[in-house]
Parts: sequence; C-alpha cells; structure tokens
Amino acid sequence: MSLSLSLLFYIKKSKADSSGKTNIYLRITLDGHRSEFSIHRKTHVDWWNSKSQLAMGNSPEVQNINQHLSILRNKVYSIQQNFERENETYTATDIRDVLLGKDKTQKMLLEIFQEHNEKVESLIGKDFSAGTAERYRTCKKHVASFIKKKYKKNDIPVQDVDHTFITGFEYYLKTTRKCAHNSAIKYITNFKKIIRIAHANDWIDKDPFLHWKGKLKIVEREFLTEEEIQKIIELELKMERLDQVRDIFIFCCFTGLAYADVKKLNGGDISVGADGEEWVKTKRSKTDTRSNIPILPIAKVIVEKYKDNELLKEKDLVLPVLSNQKMNAYIKEIATLAGITKNLTFHLARHTFATTVTLTNGVPIESVSKMLGHTNLKTTQHYAKILDMKVSKDMAILRSKFK
Repeated sequence: MSLSLSLLFYIKKSKADSSGKTNIYLRITLDGHRSEFSIHRKTHVDWWNSKSQLAMGNSPEVQNINQHLSILRNKVYSIQQNFERENETYTATDIRDVLLGKDKTQKMLLEIFQEHNEKVESLIGKDFSAGTAERYRTCKKHVASFIKKKYKKNDIPVQDVDHTFITGFEYYLKTTRKCAHNSAIKYITNFKKIIRIAHANDWIDKDPFLHWKGKLKIVEREFLTEEEIQKIIELELKMERLDQVRDIFIFCCFTGLAYADVKKLNGGDISVGADGEEWVKTKRSKTDTRSNIPILPIAKVIVEKYKDNELLKEKDLVLPVLSNQKMNAYIKEIATLAGITKNLTFHLARHTFATTVTLTNGVPIESVSKMLGHTNLKTTQHYAKILDMKVSKDMAILRSKFK
C-alpha cells in the first residue's frame, strides 16, 4: 500500500528581493513527515496564487514557471512509484534526494551511534574519560533495545527519528528500564549528540530535538554530619578490607575527591604549596578541570599510613583503591556497623566534603567550587542549603547569649 504523499509549492514573501521576487519552495509530506527545499525558481510575490500553487498571468516567464512546477510534481509521483515497485523503505527526504540528484545511501541510526562510540573510545584519556565512553555504550544499548521493542527491527534509518521517537524513548527508559528522571534525561542528552551529528552531516533535514525540552530535577544530596564522620573514624574494624575502604572514604570526606580521581592519585599529584603545606593538585577525570586541595591533618595521616606499601610504590599510587562496586558494597557494610541508616555510597564522601567539612565551617562557596573542580558555580550552589544550617547554629548561640 502506497504511503500518503502530498505536495505544497509556496513562497516566502518576507524573503523577497528589492524587485519583489522571491524563491519558490516545495514541501513534500509523506505520512506526516516533511522535507522542504527551494526549487531554484523565482516569482514575483504579486503573481503567486497560494490556493492554486501556481504563478498567475500569461507572460512567457509565468508559463515557464508553471511548466516547471508541473514537471516537478510529475517527477515526485514517479519517484514514489519507483520506490513502491522496488518494495523499498523510503522517506520524504529520500524522494527529495532523488529529485535533486542527491540520491544517498540511507544512514542507519545505530551505525552512526557505533561510529561515534568508536571515536570516543579512541580518545579516552585525551578528550574523553572512560566513564563518558561507558555512558555512550550504555545509551546505545538502550536505544537498540527500544528500537527492537517498538519497531521490531535491529536498526532504523536516522531520518525516522522524530519527536515521537524521542518522547517514546524517554517513556521507555522510565518504565521498561526503570531509570530515574535525571538518569533518563542524561541518556537522552547523550542520544541528542548523535542526532546533532546526523543533522550537521545533512543526513537529516531537521533536528527532531528542536521542540524537546529536558529539565533535570534538583536532587536532595545526602551527606554525613560531624557526628557520623566521627562514628566511622572511631569504628573498630578487624577486617583489613573494611579498614582500607574506611580510610579511603574518610580521605575523600576531607579532600572532596571523586572515586575516579582518588583511584588514579599518584605521588606526583601531591606537592608542597606556597604556604609550606602539602596540597593535592590534580585534574578531574570527569571534566579535565584542575583541582587544588590543601591536605587537612586527618587526610595527611591516612596518606602516611600507606606510604611504605610496596605494591602502591610499584604502581606509583597513593592509596589502595578497590573497584567502584566493591568500594560501594563495603562502605554500606561499614555504615551498618557504625549504626548509620543513610544510604551510604562512596560518592557521598564528596558531598560531605562540600557541606560538613567546608561550607558549614565558613569556607567561601567560590573556594569550595574550585577545590571540587566544578566548571560552574551553580553546581556548587546545590550545597548552599547547608549554609542555612550554619546560620541556624550561629543564631542558636546568639539566642542563648540573650537568654
């Protein structure tokens, strides 16, 4: 059965030149999907009849224009018939390309995605982190699963991606894949880059993300209080694996380093600053931004504890960091032993540094932002609610004085 095809010849009066002439455009609509382009013919705006989609008058110029429009119309329907005869999948863009002599091989969505991912993989450590590459791999798997579920195909032409596809993918991530809102939005943002590549290469006419707006929800970030940090520090741990994980977690609570950054921390990242004290000076794996962090006494004690470890010396590493999965599993075990009911994750150490260790103790938010290696102060401002706690404590002291 033939797909529903309609044609519209039109002009843009606002684009008329000084003589009153403007380009004629053709819009091909196939089952609701459009492809628009100039036919490289001009008409005077006063000659154009939008109802008949023809130029009005009997002059040779008008007759020539109308004859060309008739030829184009017949060509479009002939191209559609050829596609139908060959039993090929086709789009409005395909008809346009054949009409303009630009008949291109159809680009497939997952093929473009795979090409992109391979480039990212080859640039790990230069332009991209391993975590970014992993996220794009996971995103491609989600897109592939969505195509399989919705279209019963292994891949689709990139031209088939429209606003309906995007909203359907978002719904799929939140329902079938059980992704939280922010995780779903981040995956779609990764997917958006692939579509932008297709658009930049003229493999698609329009950016289907033009009317899609994805907004992240502000997440209440948990952190440890001074009392909870002390509970973990004072905990009697007989197992070496738990003792090591506790040390690294506390080290991150007092430096703000993320897992990827503490894992690669080496001797060259620690140096003496202008103040005569030791500093951690490293680049964040996630953003490649510089972090300069003074080493507080408790963090220094932990570094000293492992400085004679032969295995660490061989690898030129500072701390014995396990896999992210094991670190998170063991820190939950430590939380249980310490009687802490919060959902403890290794990344919570970074939040604790931003709140309990720095902002609550009066360190300016600009300084905290630099130590965390944030590229935008707004990211650090998520922690600013803690300042309200500090104000509350300060006012409690003041209130007691007046009593």
